[in-house]
Amino acid sequence: MAKNIILILCLIFTLLCSGLAVEVGPLQDFCVADSTSMVMPSGLMCKNPLQVEANDFYYGGLNIPSNKTTPTGINMTLVDVNQLPGLNTLGISMARIDYALDGINPPHIHPRATEMLVLIEGSLHVGFVTSNPQNRLISRVLHTGDVFVFPAGLIHFQRNIGNRFAVALVSFSSQNPGLINVRDAVETLPESVKFK
Repeated sequence: MAKNIILILCLIFTLLCSGLAVEVGPLQDFCVADSTSMVMPSGLMCKNPLQVEANDFYYGGLNIPSNKTTPTGINMTLVDVNQLPGLNTLGISMARIDYALDGINPPHIHPRATEMLVLIEGSLHVGFVTSNPQNRLISRVLHTGDVFVFPAGLIHFQRNIGNRFAVALVSFSSQNPGLINVRDAVETLPESVKFK
C-alpha cells in the first residue's frame, strides 16, 4: 500500500514538473537581428534568412585587453545581440571583464539573466546577496580556472584582490541581460525615499 502511494506521488510530481519545465524554443533555426527595424517584439526583428551571412554569427576581439582606467578599475567588453546579431532569440551572450589592481565591479543586477563567471587570470573576491527576508551574503575567493554563478536578478559584485591584473569571461542566459548599477539606481531616486 505504501509503495503504491509513493509511486502515485512520484508520478504526480513528475507530471507536474514536466508541465512546468516546458521552455519555449525558437520557431526557426535562427533569427539574425535586423537593427534597422523599429518593430521589437521579444528581441529584434529577423533579417531576411536569404541575406544572412557568416559575419552575423561572428565577433572578434575578446582576446584584446580593454582599458582599465575607469573609475572602478574594470572594463567590460560585452558581446550581446547589439554586437553579434546572430544571438537574437538564442538566449545567450557573454563578456570579457578586465580588472585593474583593486578594480571592482560594484554591486549590480542583471534583471534578465543568470551570469556564469570563469576566472581566466588572477584572484577575485565575488559574491551575491539572497533576496528578502534573509539577505544573506554568499561569497568566496576565486583563483585562475574557478567558476562562479550569480543567479538572475540578485545583487552581485566582483573585486580584484590579487597583486596583478585579473581577467574573467562571463556568460549570460539572455541575449540582452540588462544592467542595473545599484548605486546609480539609488542616486536617481527622490530624496524622500532614499535610505536614511
